[in-house]
Amino acid sequence: MSNISKNWFVLFTKPRNELKVLERLTAIGIEAYTPCKIEVRQWSDRKKKTRVPLLPSMVLVSLQEKELDQVFEVPGVVRYLFEHGKRAMVSNQEVLAMQCYLENTYQTTPKELEVGDTVKVPLLEQEAILLSVKGKKCLAQLQKSGAIVSFQLS
Repeated sequence: MSNISKNWFVLFTKPRNELKVLERLTAIGIEAYTPCKIEVRQWSDRKKKTRVPLLPSMVLVSLQEKELDQVFEVPGVVRYLFEHGKRAMVSNQEVLAMQCYLENTYQTTPKELEVGDTVKVPLLEQEAILLSVKGKKCLAQLQKSGAIVSFQLS
């Protein structure tokens, strides 16, 4: 199998099953990715750090066209995400950008930005639509994957 013919697809999972599906897909040899963050959750008697997926009910899988049906062997997988009648594909560059983003904090130079502007997210080199600007903090939605990223103006 060569990586050249593999594409990243978006899978829908049952609610709150993202991490279990990711684990099961990896166990059967399918390359999968779910961007997560660590969050402190508080209960009445304790606080606990938990991994929370950034894309609710979604897992990204890297597969060849002929392997697409293998994912349905895994409990918790519902269906593929479709865009304009075709399976939604995410570029390898966008997946790498999400991985890099979660490992780093980005800075950019300030200029007059307004909600709705199309901007290039620093270091990700991805086009995104600006959702909000509060002081130096910006929220933007990547155009291809729809993931929401934040970055700070310097």
